[in-house]
Amino acid sequence: MKSKTLKKTVLIAAIAFCGYGTVHAQVTTSNMTGIVTTADGKASSGATIKATHLPSGTSYSAKANASGNFNLPNMRVGGPYRVEITYAGQQPQVYEDVYLELGQPFVLNSVVGETKTTDIAEVMITAAGRSNVNKTGAATNVGQKQIQDLPQANRSITEFTRLTPQANGNSFAGRDARYNNLQIDGANFNNGFGLSSSPLPGGNSQPISLDAIQEISVNIAPFDVTQSGFTGAGINAVTKSGTNKFHGSLYGYYNGKELNGWKINGKDIEKVSGGQVTNGFTVGGPIVQNKLFFFISAERETSTGANASGANLWKASQDGVSDPANNISRVKESDLIAVRNHLINRWGYDPGRYQGYANEAVQKGDKFLARLDW
Repeated sequence: MKSKTLKKTVLIAAIAFCGYGTVHAQVTTSNMTGIVTTADGKASSGATIKATHLPSGTSYSAKANASGNFNLPNMRVGGPYRVEITYAGQQPQVYEDVYLELGQPFVLNSVVGETKTTDIAEVMITAAGRSNVNKTGAATNVGQKQIQDLPQANRSITEFTRLTPQANGNSFAGRDARYNNLQIDGANFNNGFGLSSSPLPGGNSQPISLDAIQEISVNIAPFDVTQSGFTGAGINAVTKSGTNKFHGSLYGYYNGKELNGWKINGKDIEKVSGGQVTNGFTVGGPIVQNKLFFFISAERETSTGANASGANLWKASQDGVSDPANNISRVKESDLIAVRNHLINRWGYDPGRYQGYANEAVQKGDKFLARLDW
């Protein structure tokens, strides 16, 4: 009997650990919580809390429990929100310009006032509570304004995660970058192969344009361990969505060959022409007011010369002897020719030139995102 029980326990543990490696919590929303009380300090059981996301007209509502506590889960990130708290026999409290951060609960403690029974000319409504953000662990939020204003070199999410005080490159709190869990709109974008220190596959490249990102959150100590695992940071990002007003942008970036260097330690190097051009646009708006919205982002990145090929100036050797000072590799030119001929004759594949291709290399990357919100 003990043997069977032990086998069942081991089997359940194995299944749990197998599932852990592939299942992570999706952090794509925020929430609002708080306590509603009356002026004499009593809990306002049954108070109605309604929060309206003004750009889209989306509304969330809940009632306070016996202790006056309430919770509005799965709310849209950003704002502004208009929050109205009503309670029978009490004056309603209204809060304007409330903004929510990705994955961070917004705490709103409110005190509802007593109803006046006499006629007065003016009524002044004040709130005794103060809105604040309650964080569960060390977390850093990067909003849309920071994404637009801060300088960046390669237009990658990893350029904004450096704002986290515990960040050292792509390592957080001293942990290896491959332990991080990166999700965009709940989709997994982890570097599964771990061939570079970047949490993104393919280095710092990403298949979604930076202009489509609305907010980024880095959670060093997630309250829920499924956000990142037992170690490593949880990096979450959400994309923009449409609102009741049409909005869009048109942009272009140019990095010309004039910005390439021609000397190393005072010595001239072989000049490699090249540049990088990035063009894109975003557009969003309503399909049905207050109900159905769309958002589209498209971007094309074209790199030529040094930016595309990595400026590989090495040349093949004639005798198998390397000469690093003159960029001569120890690989024989005859060996490279033999490999190329084998690929062509055996597989019908022409790999192209093995040297002298930097000036003519062209690399294109297209990024497209279409989103519907109901």
